Amino acid sequence: MDSGTGHWNGRGMDWTLLLAVYLGIVNAAAFFAFAFDKGRAMAGGRRVPERRLLAYAAIGGSPGALLARHVLRHKTRKQPFVNRLRAIVAVQVVGLGLLIWMVLR
Repeated sequence: MDSGTGHWNGRGMDWTLLLAVYLGIVNAAAFFAFAFDKGRAMAGGRRVPERRLLAYAAIGGSPGALLARHVLRHKTRKQPFVNRLRAIVAVQVVGLGLLIWMVLR
């Protein structure tokens, strides 16, 4: 691997592109899971488990989850869920900050 570029010596995809695709898919999945759950809640159907919604956030879909909560006005008052989602976001922000700090020092 080229040092610092993220390229695999011209023989593969750039890791940043793979990360961007992964995050795009995970965030879209998180958003649509929230949307599906909102629809099911309004229709009185079987809901998406909160554990699954939080799992999408935990694996990188927290921006999609937060956007869905805001746009759909869904899961905004359920305190245990809101606190868990905030904790996931806080851990991710701290982790990203530490990663950036380590790369730039």
